[in-house]
Amino acid sequence: MNLRPALFASLCLMTARADHGNLDAFNQLTARWFEVAKTAVPNEAPALSWAPDDSLLLFALETPDGKRLMKIDPAGGPAGPAMENHPEFQEFRAGEKGGIHLKTDGGWRKADGEKLIEAEPPGPSPRPDERLRRGRRGDDQPRQQVSWKSPDGRWEVALRERAVVLRDLKEDGQRELAKGDEAGEFRGEPVWAPDSSRFAMWKERDVEERIVHYIESAPKDQLQPKYFNQRYPKPGDAIDTRAPWVFFTGSDEPLPADPKLIENPFECDKLAWRGDSKRLTFEFIERGFGKHNVIEIDSAARTQRVLVREESDTFVFAYGNSFRRDLKNGEEILWISERDGWKHLYLLDGRDGSVKRQLTKGEWIVREVVQVDEAKREVLLRISGSHPGQDPYFIHYARVSLDTGSLVTLTDADGTHDKFERSPGGNYYTCRWSRVNHAPVTELRRWDDGKRVAVLAEADDSKLRATGWPLPEPFVAKDRDGKFDIHGIVCLPPEFDPAKKYPVIENIYAGPQDSFVPKAWNPWMPPKHEIAVHGFIVVQIDGKGTANRSRAFHHFCYKNLKDAGLPDRIAWLKEAAKKWPQMDLGRVGIFGGSAGGQSALGALLFHGDFYKAAAADCGCHDNRMDKIWWNEQWMDWPVGPEYADNSNVTHAKNLKGALLLTVGEVDTNVDPASTYQVIHALIAADKDFEFLPMTGRNHGSGEERYGQRRRVDFFRHHLGGPR
Repeated sequence: MNLRPALFASLCLMTARADHGNLDAFNQLTARWFEVAKTAVPNEAPALSWAPDDSLLLFALETPDGKRLMKIDPAGGPAGPAMENHPEFQEFRAGEKGGIHLKTDGGWRKADGEKLIEAEPPGPSPRPDERLRRGRRGDDQPRQQVSWKSPDGRWEVALRERAVVLRDLKEDGQRELAKGDEAGEFRGEPVWAPDSSRFAMWKERDVEERIVHYIESAPKDQLQPKYFNQRYPKPGDAIDTRAPWVFFTGSDEPLPADPKLIENPFECDKLAWRGDSKRLTFEFIERGFGKHNVIEIDSAARTQRVLVREESDTFVFAYGNSFRRDLKNGEEILWISERDGWKHLYLLDGRDGSVKRQLTKGEWIVREVVQVDEAKREVLLRISGSHPGQDPYFIHYARVSLDTGSLVTLTDADGTHDKFERSPGGNYYTCRWSRVNHAPVTELRRWDDGKRVAVLAEADDSKLRATGWPLPEPFVAKDRDGKFDIHGIVCLPPEFDPAKKYPVIENIYAGPQDSFVPKAWNPWMPPKHEIAVHGFIVVQIDGKGTANRSRAFHHFCYKNLKDAGLPDRIAWLKEAAKKWPQMDLGRVGIFGGSAGGQSALGALLFHGDFYKAAAADCGCHDNRMDKIWWNEQWMDWPVGPEYADNSNVTHAKNLKGALLLTVGEVDTNVDPASTYQVIHALIAADKDFEFLPMTGRNHGSGEERYGQRRRVDFFRHHLGGPR
């Protein structure tokens, strides 16, 4: 008998046998390093309590001898122990005139010198920014009366048999003002003018929306599969639209919005009457996001116009960059715009929309309008990029005057800032800053000039550093053209051996709605560290096309999502490898989910000579298959040939390298069919790949532990480990 064929078959079976069931080992290793990364760092976020009159700030510090309550007179006194005998406490509260209240095992106590005496539980701590919260609308900001009855109580509106019916409650009469027709139906409660002389309502036109169908093959509560569906408009689809109509309690004819001013609407919203009860404003976003305008209807003159015009030959980031606040009953408008190439705040003339004052300017951006104090005519802002020499993504705070445009910088430390809180009286504020490799520092500062009063706490990361845990490290390099700085971070594996070469894995998300590289202190950064601890160098990079930089940097994504800044990322990695020669650029992998899944696969399709393996989870691989608002925002409308050119399905035949696709069976965020269409194209092109369908799972299921373990196994198999 010839045993060789049987022996060969047996060896083949042995070789093909998978290494099943190592999730426990994956979890144990990951958990081991997670505990190391989460080594206690005292004073990362000290608790604070202000006296209502700003006379005292209490804060708790963690010391080698236990928790200590500290106090400081923000007007200039030094910080010191709140009580010299350091009583134990669970909670604390600053009271009027320097009072100190502690919650102990015996209940609430009040400090009397160095003694604690019984006391009633103190009232709730004043909200640090309560003063500004009360003023956020402003006394002269008219509230919109949205109800069926008019503000004066005389009139009542009803919708009856498709008709808008106005009832006179004083004279006990009624009349029909308008009726729904093939152009649409009237819906929603009326928005009344302040003097009850007229009201506005939406007329809505419905279309039959696209339905996406799902089958959950293994539901938890029954044996047989379940079916469900959801409405899910996609790029190019017909959508529901609406437009405002003005109705009068007198004899005037109803006044519909001028269709020429709102052609091809994506959204009309935010009906608001001016105090004169004649002018009505609303916001209009054009399909394709080329326009975001404020429309004004003068119902007395029966005229209409574009009051504020925000238009672009690429896109207006309406759901990210926009901000509007009407001041002085509409005499002024606060408005955010990229019209000078950077995202800045403008004060507009509410009468004609012209610019009264550009409140912020320069090669930096406003990230958020935090608070508007109409009484003091000043605005609190979150900004970034304003400090030369610092990372342009670091968050800072500033205050700007509406009357002069004078800007007062409120933070200046070389780090990104958070936990900004005003004192109850508004004279001071506390703020915390950190970097990915610098533990948090909490500061007390003055509101009037932004100067630092004291450092309240510096987090102590000495025990963490003593473990040898490698903190993420920032790195900067030029883009593909040598023009823009590209920022990223490097996460080295624990027990890093500088004598070895390591495969490199990029965590990618290139969605244009934000920037994504972490800036703040966080020694364990999922999902990067879930990979790094298994012997990989993991990086994350913000390439061109992502947000929070200049308009030119951001709008590079227009009709160009397939680019994903990948050439910038490659240039960055090549420069990073000069600093960390342990990076083996012959073994580079990439992973991401959602838009990151699209980009991860795109790395193999368009740059397969550099990236050797990709794990793509729940990708929106063809932008025609994904949700309408996200994709038309960047890819425009009507759907043009750019959509097909940016599709991974179109380019599937160009696949190089190893590919792992994962998708949740019931993903209600990105249609799972997008992944299956890529699979269909790969099969048609005779391309090999791995596919992991996650039964019963929704969006992002690749980040479940099983998916993470399979991803690490995939990269280890195709890229190897340290050598």
